[in-house]
Amino acid sequence: MKSVPGKKLNIRFAGTVKKAFLTAFPKTLPIFAGFWFLGLTYGIYMNVSGFSFWYPMLMSLTIFAGSVEFVAVNLLLGAFNPLQALAMTLMINARHLFYGISMLDRYKGTGWKKPYLIFGMCDESFSINYTAEIPAGVDQGWFMFFVTFLNHMYWFTGSTLGGIFGSLIHFNTEGLEFVMTAMFAVIFLEQWLKDKNHTSAVLGLGLSLLFLAAFGAENFIVPAMLAILGVLTLLRKPLAKGGDSV
Repeated sequence: MKSVPGKKLNIRFAGTVKKAFLTAFPKTLPIFAGFWFLGLTYGIYMNVSGFSFWYPMLMSLTIFAGSVEFVAVNLLLGAFNPLQALAMTLMINARHLFYGISMLDRYKGTGWKKPYLIFGMCDESFSINYTAEIPAGVDQGWFMFFVTFLNHMYWFTGSTLGGIFGSLIHFNTEGLEFVMTAMFAVIFLEQWLKDKNHTSAVLGLGLSLLFLAAFGAENFIVPAMLAILGVLTLLRKPLAKGGDSV
């Protein structure tokens, strides 16, 4: 019986996708634990603020920006001010501009997956996709797709469940949004332990503290990131020779 070329291609494609999924899934498990707790917290926070579970469900699916979604609760409760919402969103998510620059080379050749990779690039997905050592034989595009997709679904399902069951949970929710800060601290520590040369991390901390003192807590993020980008661009070659990842 003659083999069908199309069937062979389908089997090979399925094998490529499965291998990428099995490689990506274990790397996202720590994010699963964090995102489910964060998502549940966000869903509960929306519920106790008076919103139906549809709000956290749709917002987590279409916005997928945890910090902005927490802030959006107060924006939705306040007076209609789209310019304020736009400015706040740009300020909070300005760091994604620099993530995008770092991922230009890695996203090349990913085809139809590229728009979703851009949309779904959060701090945690960026951290994994940028630093992961992908084994030989694993398709890089599919690996990054599954990292992004799994993290997206962790957040989406956690937020939805929190919104649905939030009315059944009664406790003081003040300070729940601090879990976002804790998550960022954990990611930074993991990156610190992984890198042997901490020059870029120290520069980032130092410049951030400098601009925090100069501009205040509400206005330092964008100028600090611009300064970090400029300094690291100037020092890219020396840092690359020293083995530091920029």
